[in-house]
Formats: sequence, C-alpha cells, structure tokens
Amino acid sequence: MPAPAAPKGMRDIIGDAFYKYQGFFEKAAEIASYYGFTPIETPILERKEIFEKTIGGGTDIVEKEMYTLRTKGGDILALRPEGTAAIMRAYVEHGMNALPQPVMLYYYGPFFRHERPQRGRFREFFQFGIESLGTKQSIADALTIRVSQIILEECGIKNLCVLINSIGDKDSRAGYVKDLTAYYRKRIDDLGPEDRERLKTNPLRILDSKDPKTKEINKGAPESIQYLNEACKEHFREVLEYLEEMGVPYRIENSLVRGLDYYTRTVFEIISDTPSSSSPRDASISPEKKEGDAPDAAPAEQATAQADPGAEPLALAGGGRYDNLAKIIGSRRDIPAVGASLGVDRIVSLPEYSAPPPRMLKSPKVYFIQIGTGAKLKSLNVIETLRKARIPVLQALNKNKLSAQLGIAEKLNIPYVLIFGQKEAIEGTVIVRDMSNHSQDTMPLTKLAEYLKGRK
Repeated sequence: MPAPAAPKGMRDIIGDAFYKYQGFFEKAAEIASYYGFTPIETPILERKEIFEKTIGGGTDIVEKEMYTLRTKGGDILALRPEGTAAIMRAYVEHGMNALPQPVMLYYYGPFFRHERPQRGRFREFFQFGIESLGTKQSIADALTIRVSQIILEECGIKNLCVLINSIGDKDSRAGYVKDLTAYYRKRIDDLGPEDRERLKTNPLRILDSKDPKTKEINKGAPESIQYLNEACKEHFREVLEYLEEMGVPYRIENSLVRGLDYYTRTVFEIISDTPSSSSPRDASISPEKKEGDAPDAAPAEQATAQADPGAEPLALAGGGRYDNLAKIIGSRRDIPAVGASLGVDRIVSLPEYSAPPPRMLKSPKVYFIQIGTGAKLKSLNVIETLRKARIPVLQALNKNKLSAQLGIAEKLNIPYVLIFGQKEAIEGTVIVRDMSNHSQDTMPLTKLAEYLKGRK
C-alpha cells in the first residue's frame, strides 16, 4: 500500500512556509485597512449556480475546473474557484446597499480549481482580494490597482508593470464581439478544436487562448478600445490619468480580457516584468485625444525586471470592473463594483519576497527546562507569566531529564535556557543560562520577564 499523500496539486504548508503566508496576509490586510477596506470571510462552499452564472459558459473554470458535490439534501455546491462572485452574493444577501457606499472589503483564503499544476499554480491556491462595491467612479479602479501594487512592493517585489485594457460595457461590446467573431471565422481552419468551440460560445475567450497558433492570430485581432462608446472611453482615460498621477507604470494590452465573463470596462493584471515581455512604448491616453483615436500604450520604462531570457512574465495580481455582476446573480438592479485578487502562492515563492514575519510570531529566544515533579507542577504558571509579558518560549514538558532538554535547546540554537528545578520551585527563582558562553544567573520569578527583555 503506498504511503499517504496529499491530493495532486494540493500540499501541506508547514513551518517557515506557513509563516511566509501568514506574514503576507498580515501585511496585505494592514495596507488594505489603511485605505479603508474592512474584512469579510465567505464560505468555502457556495451554490454551484453562483459561479456558473457569473463566470460564464465557455470558460475552463466552469467546464473543466470546478470541484462540485451534491449534499444529502440534494443541493449542488462548489468549492469556490474565485472570490468576487461570493462577495457580491454577500453584499446583496445582507443588504449592504443600505450602508454608506462604496462598501470596501478585503478577504483572504483558499480557492480551488482542477487544473494542471505548474509554476506557482496549485489546485488549492491562496488569494488575497480587495473589492469596492457600490461605485462607478474611475478613481475606484485606480485605487484598486494602486493598493494591489503597494502590497506587492511592500513585499519586496519592485519590477512591476500594470497591463491594462478596457473591454467596454454591453453596448460598446456588441459591435466588438461581432467583428471579432467575423475575424476568427475567416481563420477558423487555423484555430484548434478548443478555440473553435469558444467561437460558438464566447469569442472573447479566444483572446485568452494558450495555443501558440491562436496567439499569433490574436496579434491581428480587432482591439476592444477601438469600439468604446464615449462614456467608456472617458472612464478609461480617467483611470489612466490617475495611474500616471501616482507614477504607476502601465501599458495597454489589447488582448487582455481576463478569464471571467462578468468583467466590464477596466481589466488589468500586474506582472513581474521580464526582458521577454513586449517592449513598452512612450505614449498614453490624454484628454486631448480625439474621439475615435485609439489609446495605444503608456509609460512603463521602470517596469522591466532582470530575469531569465525567455521566461514568461509572471502575473501576480489581476482584476477589473464588474458592473453587471449583481444582476447576474439575481439582484433587481446593477451594482457597479471593481476589485482585484493577488496570487499568494506565486508571490511568496519569488526569491525577492520579503514580507515581515507574522506579528503573532516572535522567534523564541528562550527554552524552558523543568526538572522534577515539584518543578513540573509549577511549570505552566511560569510559562503563563512569560506569555503575559509577550515572551515566547519553547519547551519539552513531556521530558524529564536535563540532558535531553538541553540537547534540544542546543539543536534548535536557542540563545537562553531557563532551568527550573525543585530548589527553584521552592524558592521562586529560575536559573538563566546564556548558551553562547554557558554563564548563569539566578533570577527571582518576579523579575524574570524584565531580565529577559533586557537581553539581546
């Protein structure tokens, strides 16, 4: 019988790896809270139709990747493959439209997709997300991008570039989809089976294709920004102006549509750029551009990272506006909203990742040793005294011999050892041994915390 193992694409997160994740979450939550976001936690299981309706037919997520189950009561549930639909469901269900708008939320946790595991991608993966619900203002789009960028930079990731596009609203997208469909039909013989099927169900999905032949075809495809109506064009122009004002490097990526059907207007990704990425150009949307002119690119000179030639740019965050999502899940009215999610697994695996350790974690510099029944009886009280003084300790209360406990302290390279024996238990003292030179001091328990805090 083979040894037990975690399911394919899933893994245990242990020791220092766990603290990397915890440190990222605390840093991201801190930044988000400074910008006005508050926490929310949604269930890991949602009704399947929440994702079927919102993510859309013709997507790999719905057709191939969702984990689903039928409950004993007959409900069909799905492990959440993404976070935004559930956030909108919670907004509608709890009447958050009655709160001051926008409602700004952040979340963190595991998500699930049955896809091929690869670099930085797992079947159980972790995301941190921010959502602003109840606003159509372009500044909310820019804020979402900026906060996502700040989180990445605060984690030590500096070579960042925002890829951005606008796919318009329902009105402006109709003509675009019509011409895009005509473009692909002329080249249908060069499309793979999967992309031919997408042409029937959702032509926009072809722009997301990973097929090398389709990628070449996509280079000549119609561009969504050429079809924007005046309102969408103005919204996009304002978003870019905010980014320029904040010094956020970006470039317009005409094939960017993101992988979910509910997006409208702004869509974006934040990548760790590489020399193999397409070279940024020096141009930008400005208020002076005339109607019908296409925005082509924006400053991103400082966004090129030093990486292996040929490496694919690594998308670390992505998101966009989803003004029609609420009606899709059953709301009586549209609720304008915008959000982003950050791929935590990819972020913490980067060599330059440097988020601080979790606040709850203080690397213990003290090892507590007890010897004898009387000392063991009082040991938990000593440890509790140190906890109240915010001094973490390591211990092996299950062991009795001094040599065994000292051996563990030496193996873990702990700077100080507390030795608490029968004599010390009676006198209310403890021996503090400096493991670097084996010098010892005997301290009253009442002064122990103050003494340890004074040690380096």
